[in-house]
Amino acid sequence: MGRAVVVVAAVAAASACAAAAVLVGRRVRSRGKWERMLRVLKELEEGCDTPVWRLKQVVDAVAVEMHAGLASEGGSKIRMLLTFVDNLPSGKEKGTYYALDLGGTYFRVMQVQLGGHRSSILAHEVERYPIPEHLLISRSEGLFDFIASVFKQFVERNKNGSECSLDKRRDLGFTFSFPVKQTTVSSGILMKWTKGFAIEDMVGREVAECLQEALIKKGINIRVAALVNDTVGTLALGHYHDADTVAAVVFGTGTNACYLERTDAIIKCQGLLTTSGCMVVNMEWGNFWSSHLPRTMYDVELDADSPNPNYQGFEKMISGMYLGEIVRRIILRMSLESDFFGTICSKLSTPFILR
Repeated sequence: MGRAVVVVAAVAAASACAAAAVLVGRRVRSRGKWERMLRVLKELEEGCDTPVWRLKQVVDAVAVEMHAGLASEGGSKIRMLLTFVDNLPSGKEKGTYYALDLGGTYFRVMQVQLGGHRSSILAHEVERYPIPEHLLISRSEGLFDFIASVFKQFVERNKNGSECSLDKRRDLGFTFSFPVKQTTVSSGILMKWTKGFAIEDMVGREVAECLQEALIKKGINIRVAALVNDTVGTLALGHYHDADTVAAVVFGTGTNACYLERTDAIIKCQGLLTTSGCMVVNMEWGNFWSSHLPRTMYDVELDADSPNPNYQGFEKMISGMYLGEIVRRIILRMSLESDFFGTICSKLSTPFILR
């Protein structure tokens, strides 16, 4: 009996969908929109066309920019920033660690217990919090006070006796997914905001120091031991699970990549010595641009209307922060007068985020 009900429900749902599709199709065709939609989709398909030969040209252009970025500061649209991370996790790490992640629509807090054997994560707790919009454009003190308050509440909820108490001095890793000029593995100066952040008094300041001050004000006995980009954190996790991992790519609110480079190939820092002979390089490839990239009219319009025209071009073409706006513009062009597509556009009035 139950199975029959499920079958009937499925048939009814399919029939309803089919009927809706027929009605929508008739409505679109009756208004002469169907041909217009096909034409727009055809234009979009041709604009996004990327045959293999074109992809190879993009690859070559990326390689040229990478070499230029390694050769000199400011010599490339791809910044190729030093991270001072010269050793990745071995898999033998033990104990309880904390991490904070700031770099997009949400702020994350994590507590993890490592067991000393590769891929041995005994326990972990992760909580995600939306960042209040006013903090994206206010002052740095407000943003870091918010971070410290959230972290304190997280620790108090997840503490396990003295092991995770606020009184015991512990180390903290801070993932900060914005262009930073690192001076050590635990310190760096913010070069520029991206992803909708625009806190003017923070540019040019030491990031970890701002967080450390906020933590001290909240009475949290913890040291910011590492300041890393989210790609570097992704690489560290990948290497923890598999020692052959040497690169990481992030596609989220924005996009970026990092990889393990030989120090003798980093010409702009001649004489740089590390125990491993290598260093992780934060590419900051969101600002990459090449005439070989398949740029459509929607990419051009979106860039022109953005707060930072001619900047972060690659990121605007492929990241989750902008895809929703591009889709909205495409749908509007397909059928500006249609109630059906108007409803879809209303759902996409705010750019969606891919996670």
